[in-house]
Amino acid sequence: MASPSASASASPIQKSFKYDVFLSFRGEDTRKNFVDHLYHALHQKGIITYKDDEKIQKGERISEQLIRSIKDSRFHIIVFSKNYASSSWCLDELVQIMDCQKTMEQTAYPIFFDVEPTEVRHQSGAFGKAFAEHETGSRSFVLPLDYLCSTLAFCCSGSSSSLNGVIVDPENEDDVGRWRNALKEAAGLAGMELKTTFNGHEAKFIQQIVQEISLKLYFTNSSIDGKLVGMETRVRSVVSSLETGSEDVHLIGIKGIGGGGKSTLARAVFDLTSVWFEGVSFVENVREVSKGSSTGLRKLQKQVLKDVLADQNIDVTSVSDGKNKMKRMMPGRKALVVLDDVDDIEQLDALAGELTWFKPGSRIVITTRDQQVLVAHGVSIIHDVNLLSDEEALCLFSRYAFKKDIPNQGYEELSSKVVHYAAGLPLTIKVLGSHLCGRSDHVWKDAIERLKTIPDDQTLKRLEISYNGLEYDQKDIFLDVVCMMKYSHKEIAIKILDSCGYYAEIGLGVLEQKSLITISNFGELDFHDRIEEMGWNIVRRSHPNEPRRHSRLWIKKEIEDILVKELGTKATRSMYLGYSFLHSNIIMKGIRNMEELRLLIVDGNGKEVDEVSKYLPDALRYLCWSLYPFRSLPEMFQANNLVNLKMQWSNITELWEGGERKVFNKLKFLDLSNSLKLRTFDLSMTPHLEELNLNQCKDFVELQSPVECPNLKILNLSRSKVSHLNIGMVPHLEKLYLEDCSHLKEIHAPVGCLKKLVYFRLSKCLNVEYLEVDKQHESASLIDTVEIKVGCEDVTNDYRGFGFICIYDEHRSSWSGNLEKLFGFGSCVCENQEYFLATICDLQHLRELTLSQSIPQDLWQLESLEKLSLSVQRFQLLPDSIFMLKNLKSLELDFCRALEQLPENICRLECLEELIIWDCELLLSIPNNICRLKCLKRLELFCCKNIKKLPEELGSLECLKELWIEDTDINRLPQSIYQLKGLRIYGFRKQLESYGFTSILADENRRWHAKDYYVEL
Repeated sequence: MASPSASASASPIQKSFKYDVFLSFRGEDTRKNFVDHLYHALHQKGIITYKDDEKIQKGERISEQLIRSIKDSRFHIIVFSKNYASSSWCLDELVQIMDCQKTMEQTAYPIFFDVEPTEVRHQSGAFGKAFAEHETGSRSFVLPLDYLCSTLAFCCSGSSSSLNGVIVDPENEDDVGRWRNALKEAAGLAGMELKTTFNGHEAKFIQQIVQEISLKLYFTNSSIDGKLVGMETRVRSVVSSLETGSEDVHLIGIKGIGGGGKSTLARAVFDLTSVWFEGVSFVENVREVSKGSSTGLRKLQKQVLKDVLADQNIDVTSVSDGKNKMKRMMPGRKALVVLDDVDDIEQLDALAGELTWFKPGSRIVITTRDQQVLVAHGVSIIHDVNLLSDEEALCLFSRYAFKKDIPNQGYEELSSKVVHYAAGLPLTIKVLGSHLCGRSDHVWKDAIERLKTIPDDQTLKRLEISYNGLEYDQKDIFLDVVCMMKYSHKEIAIKILDSCGYYAEIGLGVLEQKSLITISNFGELDFHDRIEEMGWNIVRRSHPNEPRRHSRLWIKKEIEDILVKELGTKATRSMYLGYSFLHSNIIMKGIRNMEELRLLIVDGNGKEVDEVSKYLPDALRYLCWSLYPFRSLPEMFQANNLVNLKMQWSNITELWEGGERKVFNKLKFLDLSNSLKLRTFDLSMTPHLEELNLNQCKDFVELQSPVECPNLKILNLSRSKVSHLNIGMVPHLEKLYLEDCSHLKEIHAPVGCLKKLVYFRLSKCLNVEYLEVDKQHESASLIDTVEIKVGCEDVTNDYRGFGFICIYDEHRSSWSGNLEKLFGFGSCVCENQEYFLATICDLQHLRELTLSQSIPQDLWQLESLEKLSLSVQRFQLLPDSIFMLKNLKSLELDFCRALEQLPENICRLECLEELIIWDCELLLSIPNNICRLKCLKRLELFCCKNIKKLPEELGSLECLKELWIEDTDINRLPQSIYQLKGLRIYGFRKQLESYGFTSILADENRRWHAKDYYVEL
């Protein structure tokens, strides 16, 4: 195989254009107003613009000049106005523009000045009137006399070809057809409509056009960094947030992982927008310079002053002097200042301490790895840097490795492996691309194999900067998380880490702020592969070839070797052994020397064991052993430090052998669910227990509570054989699960024991004979409102198939009566649907409700309802009562497969923030009145295959932040939607590409797919 350089070809040479922009317009409509203002705004930003009355040379024929200028312009702005179509000259001009639009290098932008896109597309209104005149033959245009004579002479010769760029065709119908096609094509392009943008404010509208053209020019100009990939959407988002038309001083933050492209993004924004400001300064390496010497901050202050004021004689004697000078001198010039790589609030205090230091209209952009620095300084606009998609990453890598946009032939697979390793991190892509450039395939293969065991050093050094900035306990939290908690739910991770003595919630928050971890929309912990690699390297690097001396063990092969050879040491503090064929006796013996082991997770195999060899380290604080094979805990185990014990599917019959009653003085969480041999449990052994889970312990018959257990908040005895339950000794119980307890006959709840109960589940317990609920438990300590969640989703032959979930929020004055309702619902609602429907509408403080099968007629009475979820397959129309819910914020329609349309009066839901429609396959359209929902933030249409279009005025929904249109038949987005800056549009990749989007991002916080793809306007 040839080396990459041998077959590399240069990137395609871009065509050079004489003009940046060509303006096409109807002179009598817009020459002296809108177009004149637009032309001067473009000119002021350094954008070379052709406007026919400005560039025509004396004695030159207009048609030749126009056609040549159209072809010599990179962008064409077409200003459609009322009389545009009445000019055949404008229409011929448009035909030429649309021909140029078919190339990859030229782009047309339609601007709808005082006409609507539908008028242009369908030639209706003023455009229809103009075409009626054209079709009757009254085509009028003015030509120079010499040009007209030569044209007539040429026609008389019998030729039917073109002359000097103007097509002369005696068949007027052909002209009309070409014009119609050109108008239809132009109206279908992404453009802007004055009426629906900034409420028709022309100055802001022009500013938006100029900003859009500036962005496009920046990313198509061949003189800029050819290695910028995937930046257009990211830059557009930041530039939009600059709000350059505002006279306020704005602080904008850019935060993200080290090496993720923050500085590159900030530099691109700076280069693009510098011309819009009177003074500019890009301050690099703020962290490094400020901490590199005692004069670091002073040097940076001096740089800002010199750059912005263009005065090289300015001196700063101290940080205090620098602050005073900035406060006194900076307000004189509208400035753009970029502070790159900030990691301390002190740096911001010195360089941008107060907004009053800057002239109105100034912008300060700050990049950092630590979000808290931005929050503490009052930065409200914060952009997360999205890593590169697979396609963007491959393109960037190819530009470094092959000097073109795609890999050389024969290197496709190798390139994909490198890109997969980099996982979208630009720094790693650049480093590896540069390293492999010009090398043979043998070197490539060796490098890829090496990366599997020896990570790239440059990347690790950059990433470790964030780790070094952590407190000692935060470093421990980070290492535990990256070694054994990837994809764990945040709440579970907090419980584990808290059990180990950490302040986990604060710690995880810091890790997220410093971009070391991310927390998905579903609460899962995640982190970049290179962050994970960095954490592993920190654990292993002191003794790379001696795993037994590592503080954390997570690699199964290494753990098995240590256990079999009994090589454990005190160095090991945390260990996670995934499913292994090792015998449990070997595991017990192998951990004997791990005396400081505090966290142990074992995925057991359930093999029979010798009870004699049991051993656990006394230092254990968190123990999770699924399929624990022994009948009890080791006799010699002193569980004085144990906080969390989790043994699901265990073989346990009792915690201590022989009925011993050793007390767990620190145990807070105990999970023995699915332990089929456990029959009884004594709460007196766990005086500090907060959660007890005995779900699916199918032989469990008795919960003993001889003494009060004041801390127990959650108790789950579902699917057990408990027949009598006295919860009098657990006065602070908040959640009680008794689902499918078929043997349960009696529940006793004495005075005051239920005052904190917020969740109670008693479904499929049809043998309950006695339920005592004390009605005199009111007390001053009872909180004003209590949230109650009731569930009855299980459908059996005993029930009538009515499913519901509701959250109830009610004042304590009516709590007792509704507590009885709560117990009643849990046991009998599915048997008496009519009673439930009649009762539920009396719950005036109900906040959330999910219904299937039926909808109450008096739903409008639920005045406090904020969230309504419906999954009712039979109805074709939504009942009017729904649209009387004035406080409704979220409406979900799931699998309503008979629903054919949404009513126009949906606009009455004035507070609605979310409208989510899933799998409503007969729904044909979304009503136009939805555009009056001014609070709507999220519109989700998923698997609604018959929806073909969105309302044309959707762009009037100024609060809209997310639009999901996956698996719909929408083939075009409304023109108005492009004015919703910051809107994320989610869809399938090919679907988004069909709308003309190129910078498509992948959302790793996925829901159903491997990735959710989106664009951000």
